[in-house]
Amino acid sequence: MNTQRLYIQEHEPLNFTFHQNKYDFIVNEIPSIEFKNRGNFLILKIKKQHLSTWELLGYISTTLDIDEHLIGYAGLKDKNATTTQYISIPMNKSRDIEYLNSKNITILETYKHDKKLKIGDLKANRFRITLKDVKQEELPKIYQTISQIQKHGMPNYFGYQRFGQECSFEKTKRVVYGEEIIGDKKLNKFLKLAYQSYFFNGWLIKRMELSKEQKSNKLIQLDGDICNLHDRTVVTGLLPGRDILRAKGKARIIEEQFDDMFIHEKGYRRDAWIKPQNIKNRFIADKDFLELEFTLPKSSYATVFIENIANKNFTY
Repeated sequence: MNTQRLYIQEHEPLNFTFHQNKYDFIVNEIPSIEFKNRGNFLILKIKKQHLSTWELLGYISTTLDIDEHLIGYAGLKDKNATTTQYISIPMNKSRDIEYLNSKNITILETYKHDKKLKIGDLKANRFRITLKDVKQEELPKIYQTISQIQKHGMPNYFGYQRFGQECSFEKTKRVVYGEEIIGDKKLNKFLKLAYQSYFFNGWLIKRMELSKEQKSNKLIQLDGDICNLHDRTVVTGLLPGRDILRAKGKARIIEEQFDDMFIHEKGYRRDAWIKPQNIKNRFIADKDFLELEFTLPKSSYATVFIENIANKNFTY
């Protein structure tokens, strides 16, 4: 399966430097709910560094002596970054929260709420990313590409973080088919989700090829496509699994090449196209740095935005 993410841009790849670390990759969650300031749950607004969300949850579980499944969160955040996200715990475990503060964890604010946070209680993420070794002569191309993305949008691939360094399509398939047993429940779930994501990315690459052939600056709709219920101009792609609608007609001819009816995990449909919002940039000439700020809807990848600008794929 082709895993090379493909973009609309036609320019030669740009060779600026981009690294995920606590200084150059900063992300802040924007929740989709308003906290009630009453109820049986405490919401923690936490700033963290060098910790994945899973590691954060494990640390909270151990420090507060609380079962991990009782801890709520709205979304997963990168390890190699400075991230701010919201976590919920039962109110009866709130007395010791000061012990959570550490070298890599800071509690910024707390709120009371009447429900446990769950995946999806997230509207968007606001990013601040620093690109380095930016050549001044390439700035016009970068600005032009950002303008195009802001106007027309970009493909909503799963970024390389979705798959991990040791992940491969063949490995994830063995796990899904029961040919390889993974004892770690979180890793097992991660690999099954990655397997579904390989299909989505493969499908989107194929649809991008079709759009480029027709010289379109956005994803072309086909007869039988399933679109976002709230925006009929946005095509959705399949993450194969049970209990999910499949496309029909011409759209299904392509989609069925990236489907696996064996998968027992719940299936999903994912927006294939998104528009970054509130894009700002600042070039620091004496350092050849370009600072970018932008907002992406939940479940979208800032690294994909940067890849789109560079017109090449990044890896760890």
